[in-house]
Amino acid sequence: MAYLHFILKNARFLGFGALLTFFGNFGQTYYIALFSAPIRAEFGLSHGDFGLLYAVATIASAACLVWAGRKIDDVDLRVYVSAACTVYALACFLLSAAGGSAYMLVAALFLLRMTGQGLMGHSAMTSMARYFTEQRGKAMSIAALGHPIGEAVLPSIAIMMLSAYGWRPTWQITGAIIAAILIPGILLLLRGHGERHRRHTESLKNASRDAHAEQRQWTRANVIRDPAFYCVLPCALAAPLILTGFFFHQVHLAESKGWSLAWMASCFIGYAATTVIGSLVTGALVDRFGAIRILPWYLLPLGGGLGTLILFEHAGAAMVYLVAAGATTGASSVTLTATWAEIYGTAHIGAIRALVSACMVFSTALAPAIMGWGIDRGVSMETIALVCVVYLGLCIALVIGALSRLKGRRTRIDAP
Repeated sequence: MAYLHFILKNARFLGFGALLTFFGNFGQTYYIALFSAPIRAEFGLSHGDFGLLYAVATIASAACLVWAGRKIDDVDLRVYVSAACTVYALACFLLSAAGGSAYMLVAALFLLRMTGQGLMGHSAMTSMARYFTEQRGKAMSIAALGHPIGEAVLPSIAIMMLSAYGWRPTWQITGAIIAAILIPGILLLLRGHGERHRRHTESLKNASRDAHAEQRQWTRANVIRDPAFYCVLPCALAAPLILTGFFFHQVHLAESKGWSLAWMASCFIGYAATTVIGSLVTGALVDRFGAIRILPWYLLPLGGGLGTLILFEHAGAAMVYLVAAGATTGASSVTLTATWAEIYGTAHIGAIRALVSACMVFSTALAPAIMGWGIDRGVSMETIALVCVVYLGLCIALVIGALSRLKGRRTRIDAP
């Protein structure tokens, strides 16, 4: 009932966040990877070659995201998101028009990654963290639902469109949908946002009169010099890094295990379902206990899912792996942004989250290239999964070691 009442009270703004996260799926690795085979065939690329080009585009997008992401602190949200969505649509059209040269392909991937992977989710989650305080966890969990809904329905649709029309027309249709539905939709849902922002600005001014307020609102420069940031960061990057690599090479994973691509696509329904459950449950827990207390444990399901890939060949292992990965993904969508808000406040949350998002995008650039390099040299997916499990264990240990310092920060949550 608490969720239902909250949704009804804030339906339009929560819908804005969910719409952005849903449409952001077109720029996610798992979706682009569905077109990997025809793109590689047309451009004459190996797994490693395509992974390298994808890494270059993603790294470049990460560098730009540090600048573009912080602008959400300074620019009207309606203008900011409309501009980002316009570039997003153009990126889809550019990919559909990429010729024989790899340069246009890289440029299109760069724009897709910066907007779809970066700015869509960044705009949604930064907005939820900024304009909600007491129920921040619920707001982020609801806004994040667009991700799993897209993950549940888009792979099957993409495969059908790919079979019926080919990869270029599919991306043309995607760009048209973004232009015709997403941009008008966000402008409709953000009607009256000026008053919401005015109330938020006024609350920050009131908080600044508190003698301790300056301690609660960290700038990005302060964050970079904070040792605690580097204890949390590897934990924040772990799930996106690992899942990006596995999703990018999901076709090879299916082939090596003897699973059909259609079966893998259908397993994303399970991934989406547990992402929803994980997000909603975690949102309530964050509001009750705080994100910092939950942070060390959200990676455990992913570790279990990877363990399943290591030990089993049966097709059911694909569902177990994706269901477990979904639980971690759902929890991360809420826990991480809430953690930054709890530790550093919300006055500069856009700049802080842009920094983290850039690090995340940079890390996700490395995974496809490194895994592709290993695959080209005969490294099994089971071995790659084992390395990832070890990394998860190290991340959890690092955060546990920093818990006492982080819990002390939670008493300094922003006042608004």
